[in-house]
This record gives sequence, structure tokens and C-alpha cells, in this order.
Amino acid sequence: MDVLRKLHRFPPRYGPEWGSGGIFGLRYHNEVLYFTLAFEARAHFIRENSKRIYEFGLVGEKPASGGDTYNAVETVDEFIYFGGWVHAPAVYEGKDGKSTISFVNKYSHVHAYDTENDEIKLLWKESIHHPTDWAGEISDIIYDPYNDRLLLAREDGHANLGIYALDRRKGKAELLNPSPSLKGTIVHDNVFFGVGKNFDFGISEIHTLDLITGKWERFPLKTSSSVDGGGFVRPTMGDIESAYNRAFAFVRGGIFAGNPLNGEEMTFFRLFDFYTFYAPMRVNALPLGGGLLMAYNAHHDAIYQPRSPEEQAFAPITNTIAGPSLLIYVTPPMVKIVGAFGARITSLEKMGGHILVGANTTPNTGALEATPFDTGNRDILVLDEAIIQKEPPAVSFSFPLAFPSMASQMYKTGTFGGIPLEGYRDARAIIYASADNELTVYEYDLSLPAQDAHEERFDIKEGKNIIDLSSFSGMVSFRMKREDFKGKMRIELK
Repeated sequence: MDVLRKLHRFPPRYGPEWGSGGIFGLRYHNEVLYFTLAFEARAHFIRENSKRIYEFGLVGEKPASGGDTYNAVETVDEFIYFGGWVHAPAVYEGKDGKSTISFVNKYSHVHAYDTENDEIKLLWKESIHHPTDWAGEISDIIYDPYNDRLLLAREDGHANLGIYALDRRKGKAELLNPSPSLKGTIVHDNVFFGVGKNFDFGISEIHTLDLITGKWERFPLKTSSSVDGGGFVRPTMGDIESAYNRAFAFVRGGIFAGNPLNGEEMTFFRLFDFYTFYAPMRVNALPLGGGLLMAYNAHHDAIYQPRSPEEQAFAPITNTIAGPSLLIYVTPPMVKIVGAFGARITSLEKMGGHILVGANTTPNTGALEATPFDTGNRDILVLDEAIIQKEPPAVSFSFPLAFPSMASQMYKTGTFGGIPLEGYRDARAIIYASADNELTVYEYDLSLPAQDAHEERFDIKEGKNIIDLSSFSGMVSFRMKREDFKGKMRIELK
């Protein structure tokens, strides 16, 4: 396809912000491929015979930076609605002991692109014009087909957070729910919103909006245990998507799945839980073939140069690379690894028989770690959609046992892992123990309704231990009977 020939790599270029953004909002609609390149704030509209780049001049003056970092995009009729945030103009404040930017010109925004007439309209923008704080970013746009309006999720920010309705013709915004929400999805005739604070405790509730009656309901998420019987910590959310008349919330450490409106509570299934920042953050779930394609990222947000004692303690959690970024395909009861990639995946879209994968070599960073340019190398991979039916790639994980040991001390939980075994013929865990111990292996799958895990125990001797996982199926998680702050573990899947 001629559209694909117009794709290329994006090296670091001017765009003041924290570390690196990425390629966000990938959407192919009405023969137009859209995405926003962050942090350069350049929205791309690519056709077979043309390419248009919009630099957010309708929001404010140049030079702009930002654009979108959560894949806020929706399509209705001939329109592509894209949202997020942008500095217009960007204000970089140097490097005299610290590197930062002013947020006085940071705007949240929603635009409409008319694919029939190649026209861009600024539908709505908002700023609180504060040097360090900002209005809630637009992190999701959901079309309400009953009331013909756009629903906006806003969680990342300091003011005007919550769930809003936006008139897609007049651009008037109305607050519906003041609870901060990053993402939402339609399940039957309701919208399920994940509610919480991502850079604090994570998702804590599901709020549902009945599109017909306007009724809201609230469902707190259980924080006691998952299907393997262990607890979980800081379930920061990447996306929430609908399939099987249920909501699937992809979070750090696992997946919440269920439908509390039908009496099936949102159950936690542990997945890639290493008590690091390995998580499905800043990427969208993609409905594909009746299932859901999603990425869990190795390095999406990180502390680059810790300054305070709190940052010193948290930096190793954000910078420990436990494994590659992985594409998974969710078709309950199966969770299957279908791709292994580098630092992070930022956006997913289907185009013909292809899957488009936005990728980046570099994470987002923190408040005093701004640079005047984006620091990542970003590109778009074009994969054959048949990867969901092929054998999974070879994958390895390696991580210190100190992290689950700390979780055991601090939160009274230390169960870790959640490794999908679907399609692998050879799987093993190698444990380098600093002392004799006992390992429990939990075996489970993503059955709906959920079922409890089966468990087996293995004696662990000081030194190197090899546990054959080939006799297990579904997913496996682990727990050491005693904490081991000097040990490490490697998991190999072939």
C-alpha cells in the first residue's frame, strides 16, 4: 500500500518535554492514516497520494510540543477526533542545576479532522495557565452513539479532572463525573471507566454510565487477592477495552476482567508482575479477530536522575528491565504472547491485513528531567495480522528476587510472575537462591467466570535451581516461602 511507503523513522527532534513521547493515536479511517508524533506535536494525515502535517497552530503559537501520550482518538462518520495536550508555545527553562519547562501554555485539546474535505477544526481547548500545574489531559475519547456526543476521560493533571461530555458540533464540554479517569470502553449499553490515580495507587474503582438512562454506578475493585490467591500492588492502568460482554482493564501486574453489572465482579489475573514498572502503560488495546491485542512495556516511564530519597528508592523499580516489551493476544481462557520488542510500544492499529505498531527506544521521564528535544527514536512496524495464529517468539525474563521480597515485607504479598505458556514447548525457571527455600507455582488461566489456581511446591536449594515448567499450562505465577533479597530468577520460554 502506498500509505505504508510514506512511513519512516523519527529520530530526536525539537520538542521540549520530559524524555520521550512516541507515536500515538494510530487510526486508519476512510482511507486516511492518522497519528500524532510526540513530543514534536506533529499530527500526520497520510493518504495514498498525499501527506499532511498539522502542528497545532489552532491551539497557540509555535514552537509547540506534546500532542498526545495516551492514544486519545475516535472516529465517527467522516471525522477523526483526536485529543491530548500541547504546549503552544513551549517554554523550556534551561539546565542550571535542573531542566524543566513551564506549563503556563499547556492546553488540553480535542480536534476534528474531516476526511472528506481535508479540513481540521479545533473543537475544544482548555488551560489553567499555571507554571507547574496543568488541566487534565484528554487521555481517551469514546463516542456515545445514543446521545451523539463524545465522552472524554481526564486523569493526568491537577485541575478539571473527571469524565466529560463534549458536543461534537458546538464544542461545549459538560462535566459528568468528577472522579479522575484515564480510559473508558462501551460494554453493552454502558460505558465502563477506570477510576483512580495512575501515578499514585493506580486504578481503584470502575464507574459505569448507562447511556440510555444516564445512571451512574460505582464498583470498588477488590485489593485483597487475585486468582492465584496473592495480593497485588499499584495496578496502574494502561487501557480498558470490551469483549465477551465484559470489560478488560490492563494494569501493571495483570488484568482485571468481568462485568459487575451482571453480577460478575472484576477479577484480577496476575500477568507479568515483577514488582517493577513493567506495565501496559501509554499504549492502547486493539480489538482484533474477536479478541484483544495489547502490549506490556518494559520501559515506559522512568526516573532518569533521582534527587530526593523517595526518587532514589523508586528509581530502581522504574529502570530495572525485567523482560522485553510484549504483544499479547487475549482470547479467554487463553493469553498468548505474539511478539517481543524493545523499550516500549506506544500505539496499535489494524490496517487491511496488517497490524501497525508504534514503538520507541526511550521512556517518559520526570519533572526536573526535561530536555529541549524528544530523546527517543520512534518508528512504526508493519506486521502481518497472522502473527496471532503463529507460534510465539522466544522470550526471556530476568529479575532480582529482592523486589517480590520487598513487596512481601511492605504489602504482605510477594506472589509474582504471571507468565503465559500458550504455544511454548519448552519453558523453565532458573532460580539462583542465596539460601534454601520453597517455591510455590500457581497454575491458572483467564477463564470467565474466574476459577482459582492450582498450586505445586518445589524445594529450592542454595545456588542454582532449574524448575521445568513444560508440564504446566495457561499461566504460572510464583511465590517464595521466605524472602530472598540476594537471589535472582530467570524464566526462559522457547
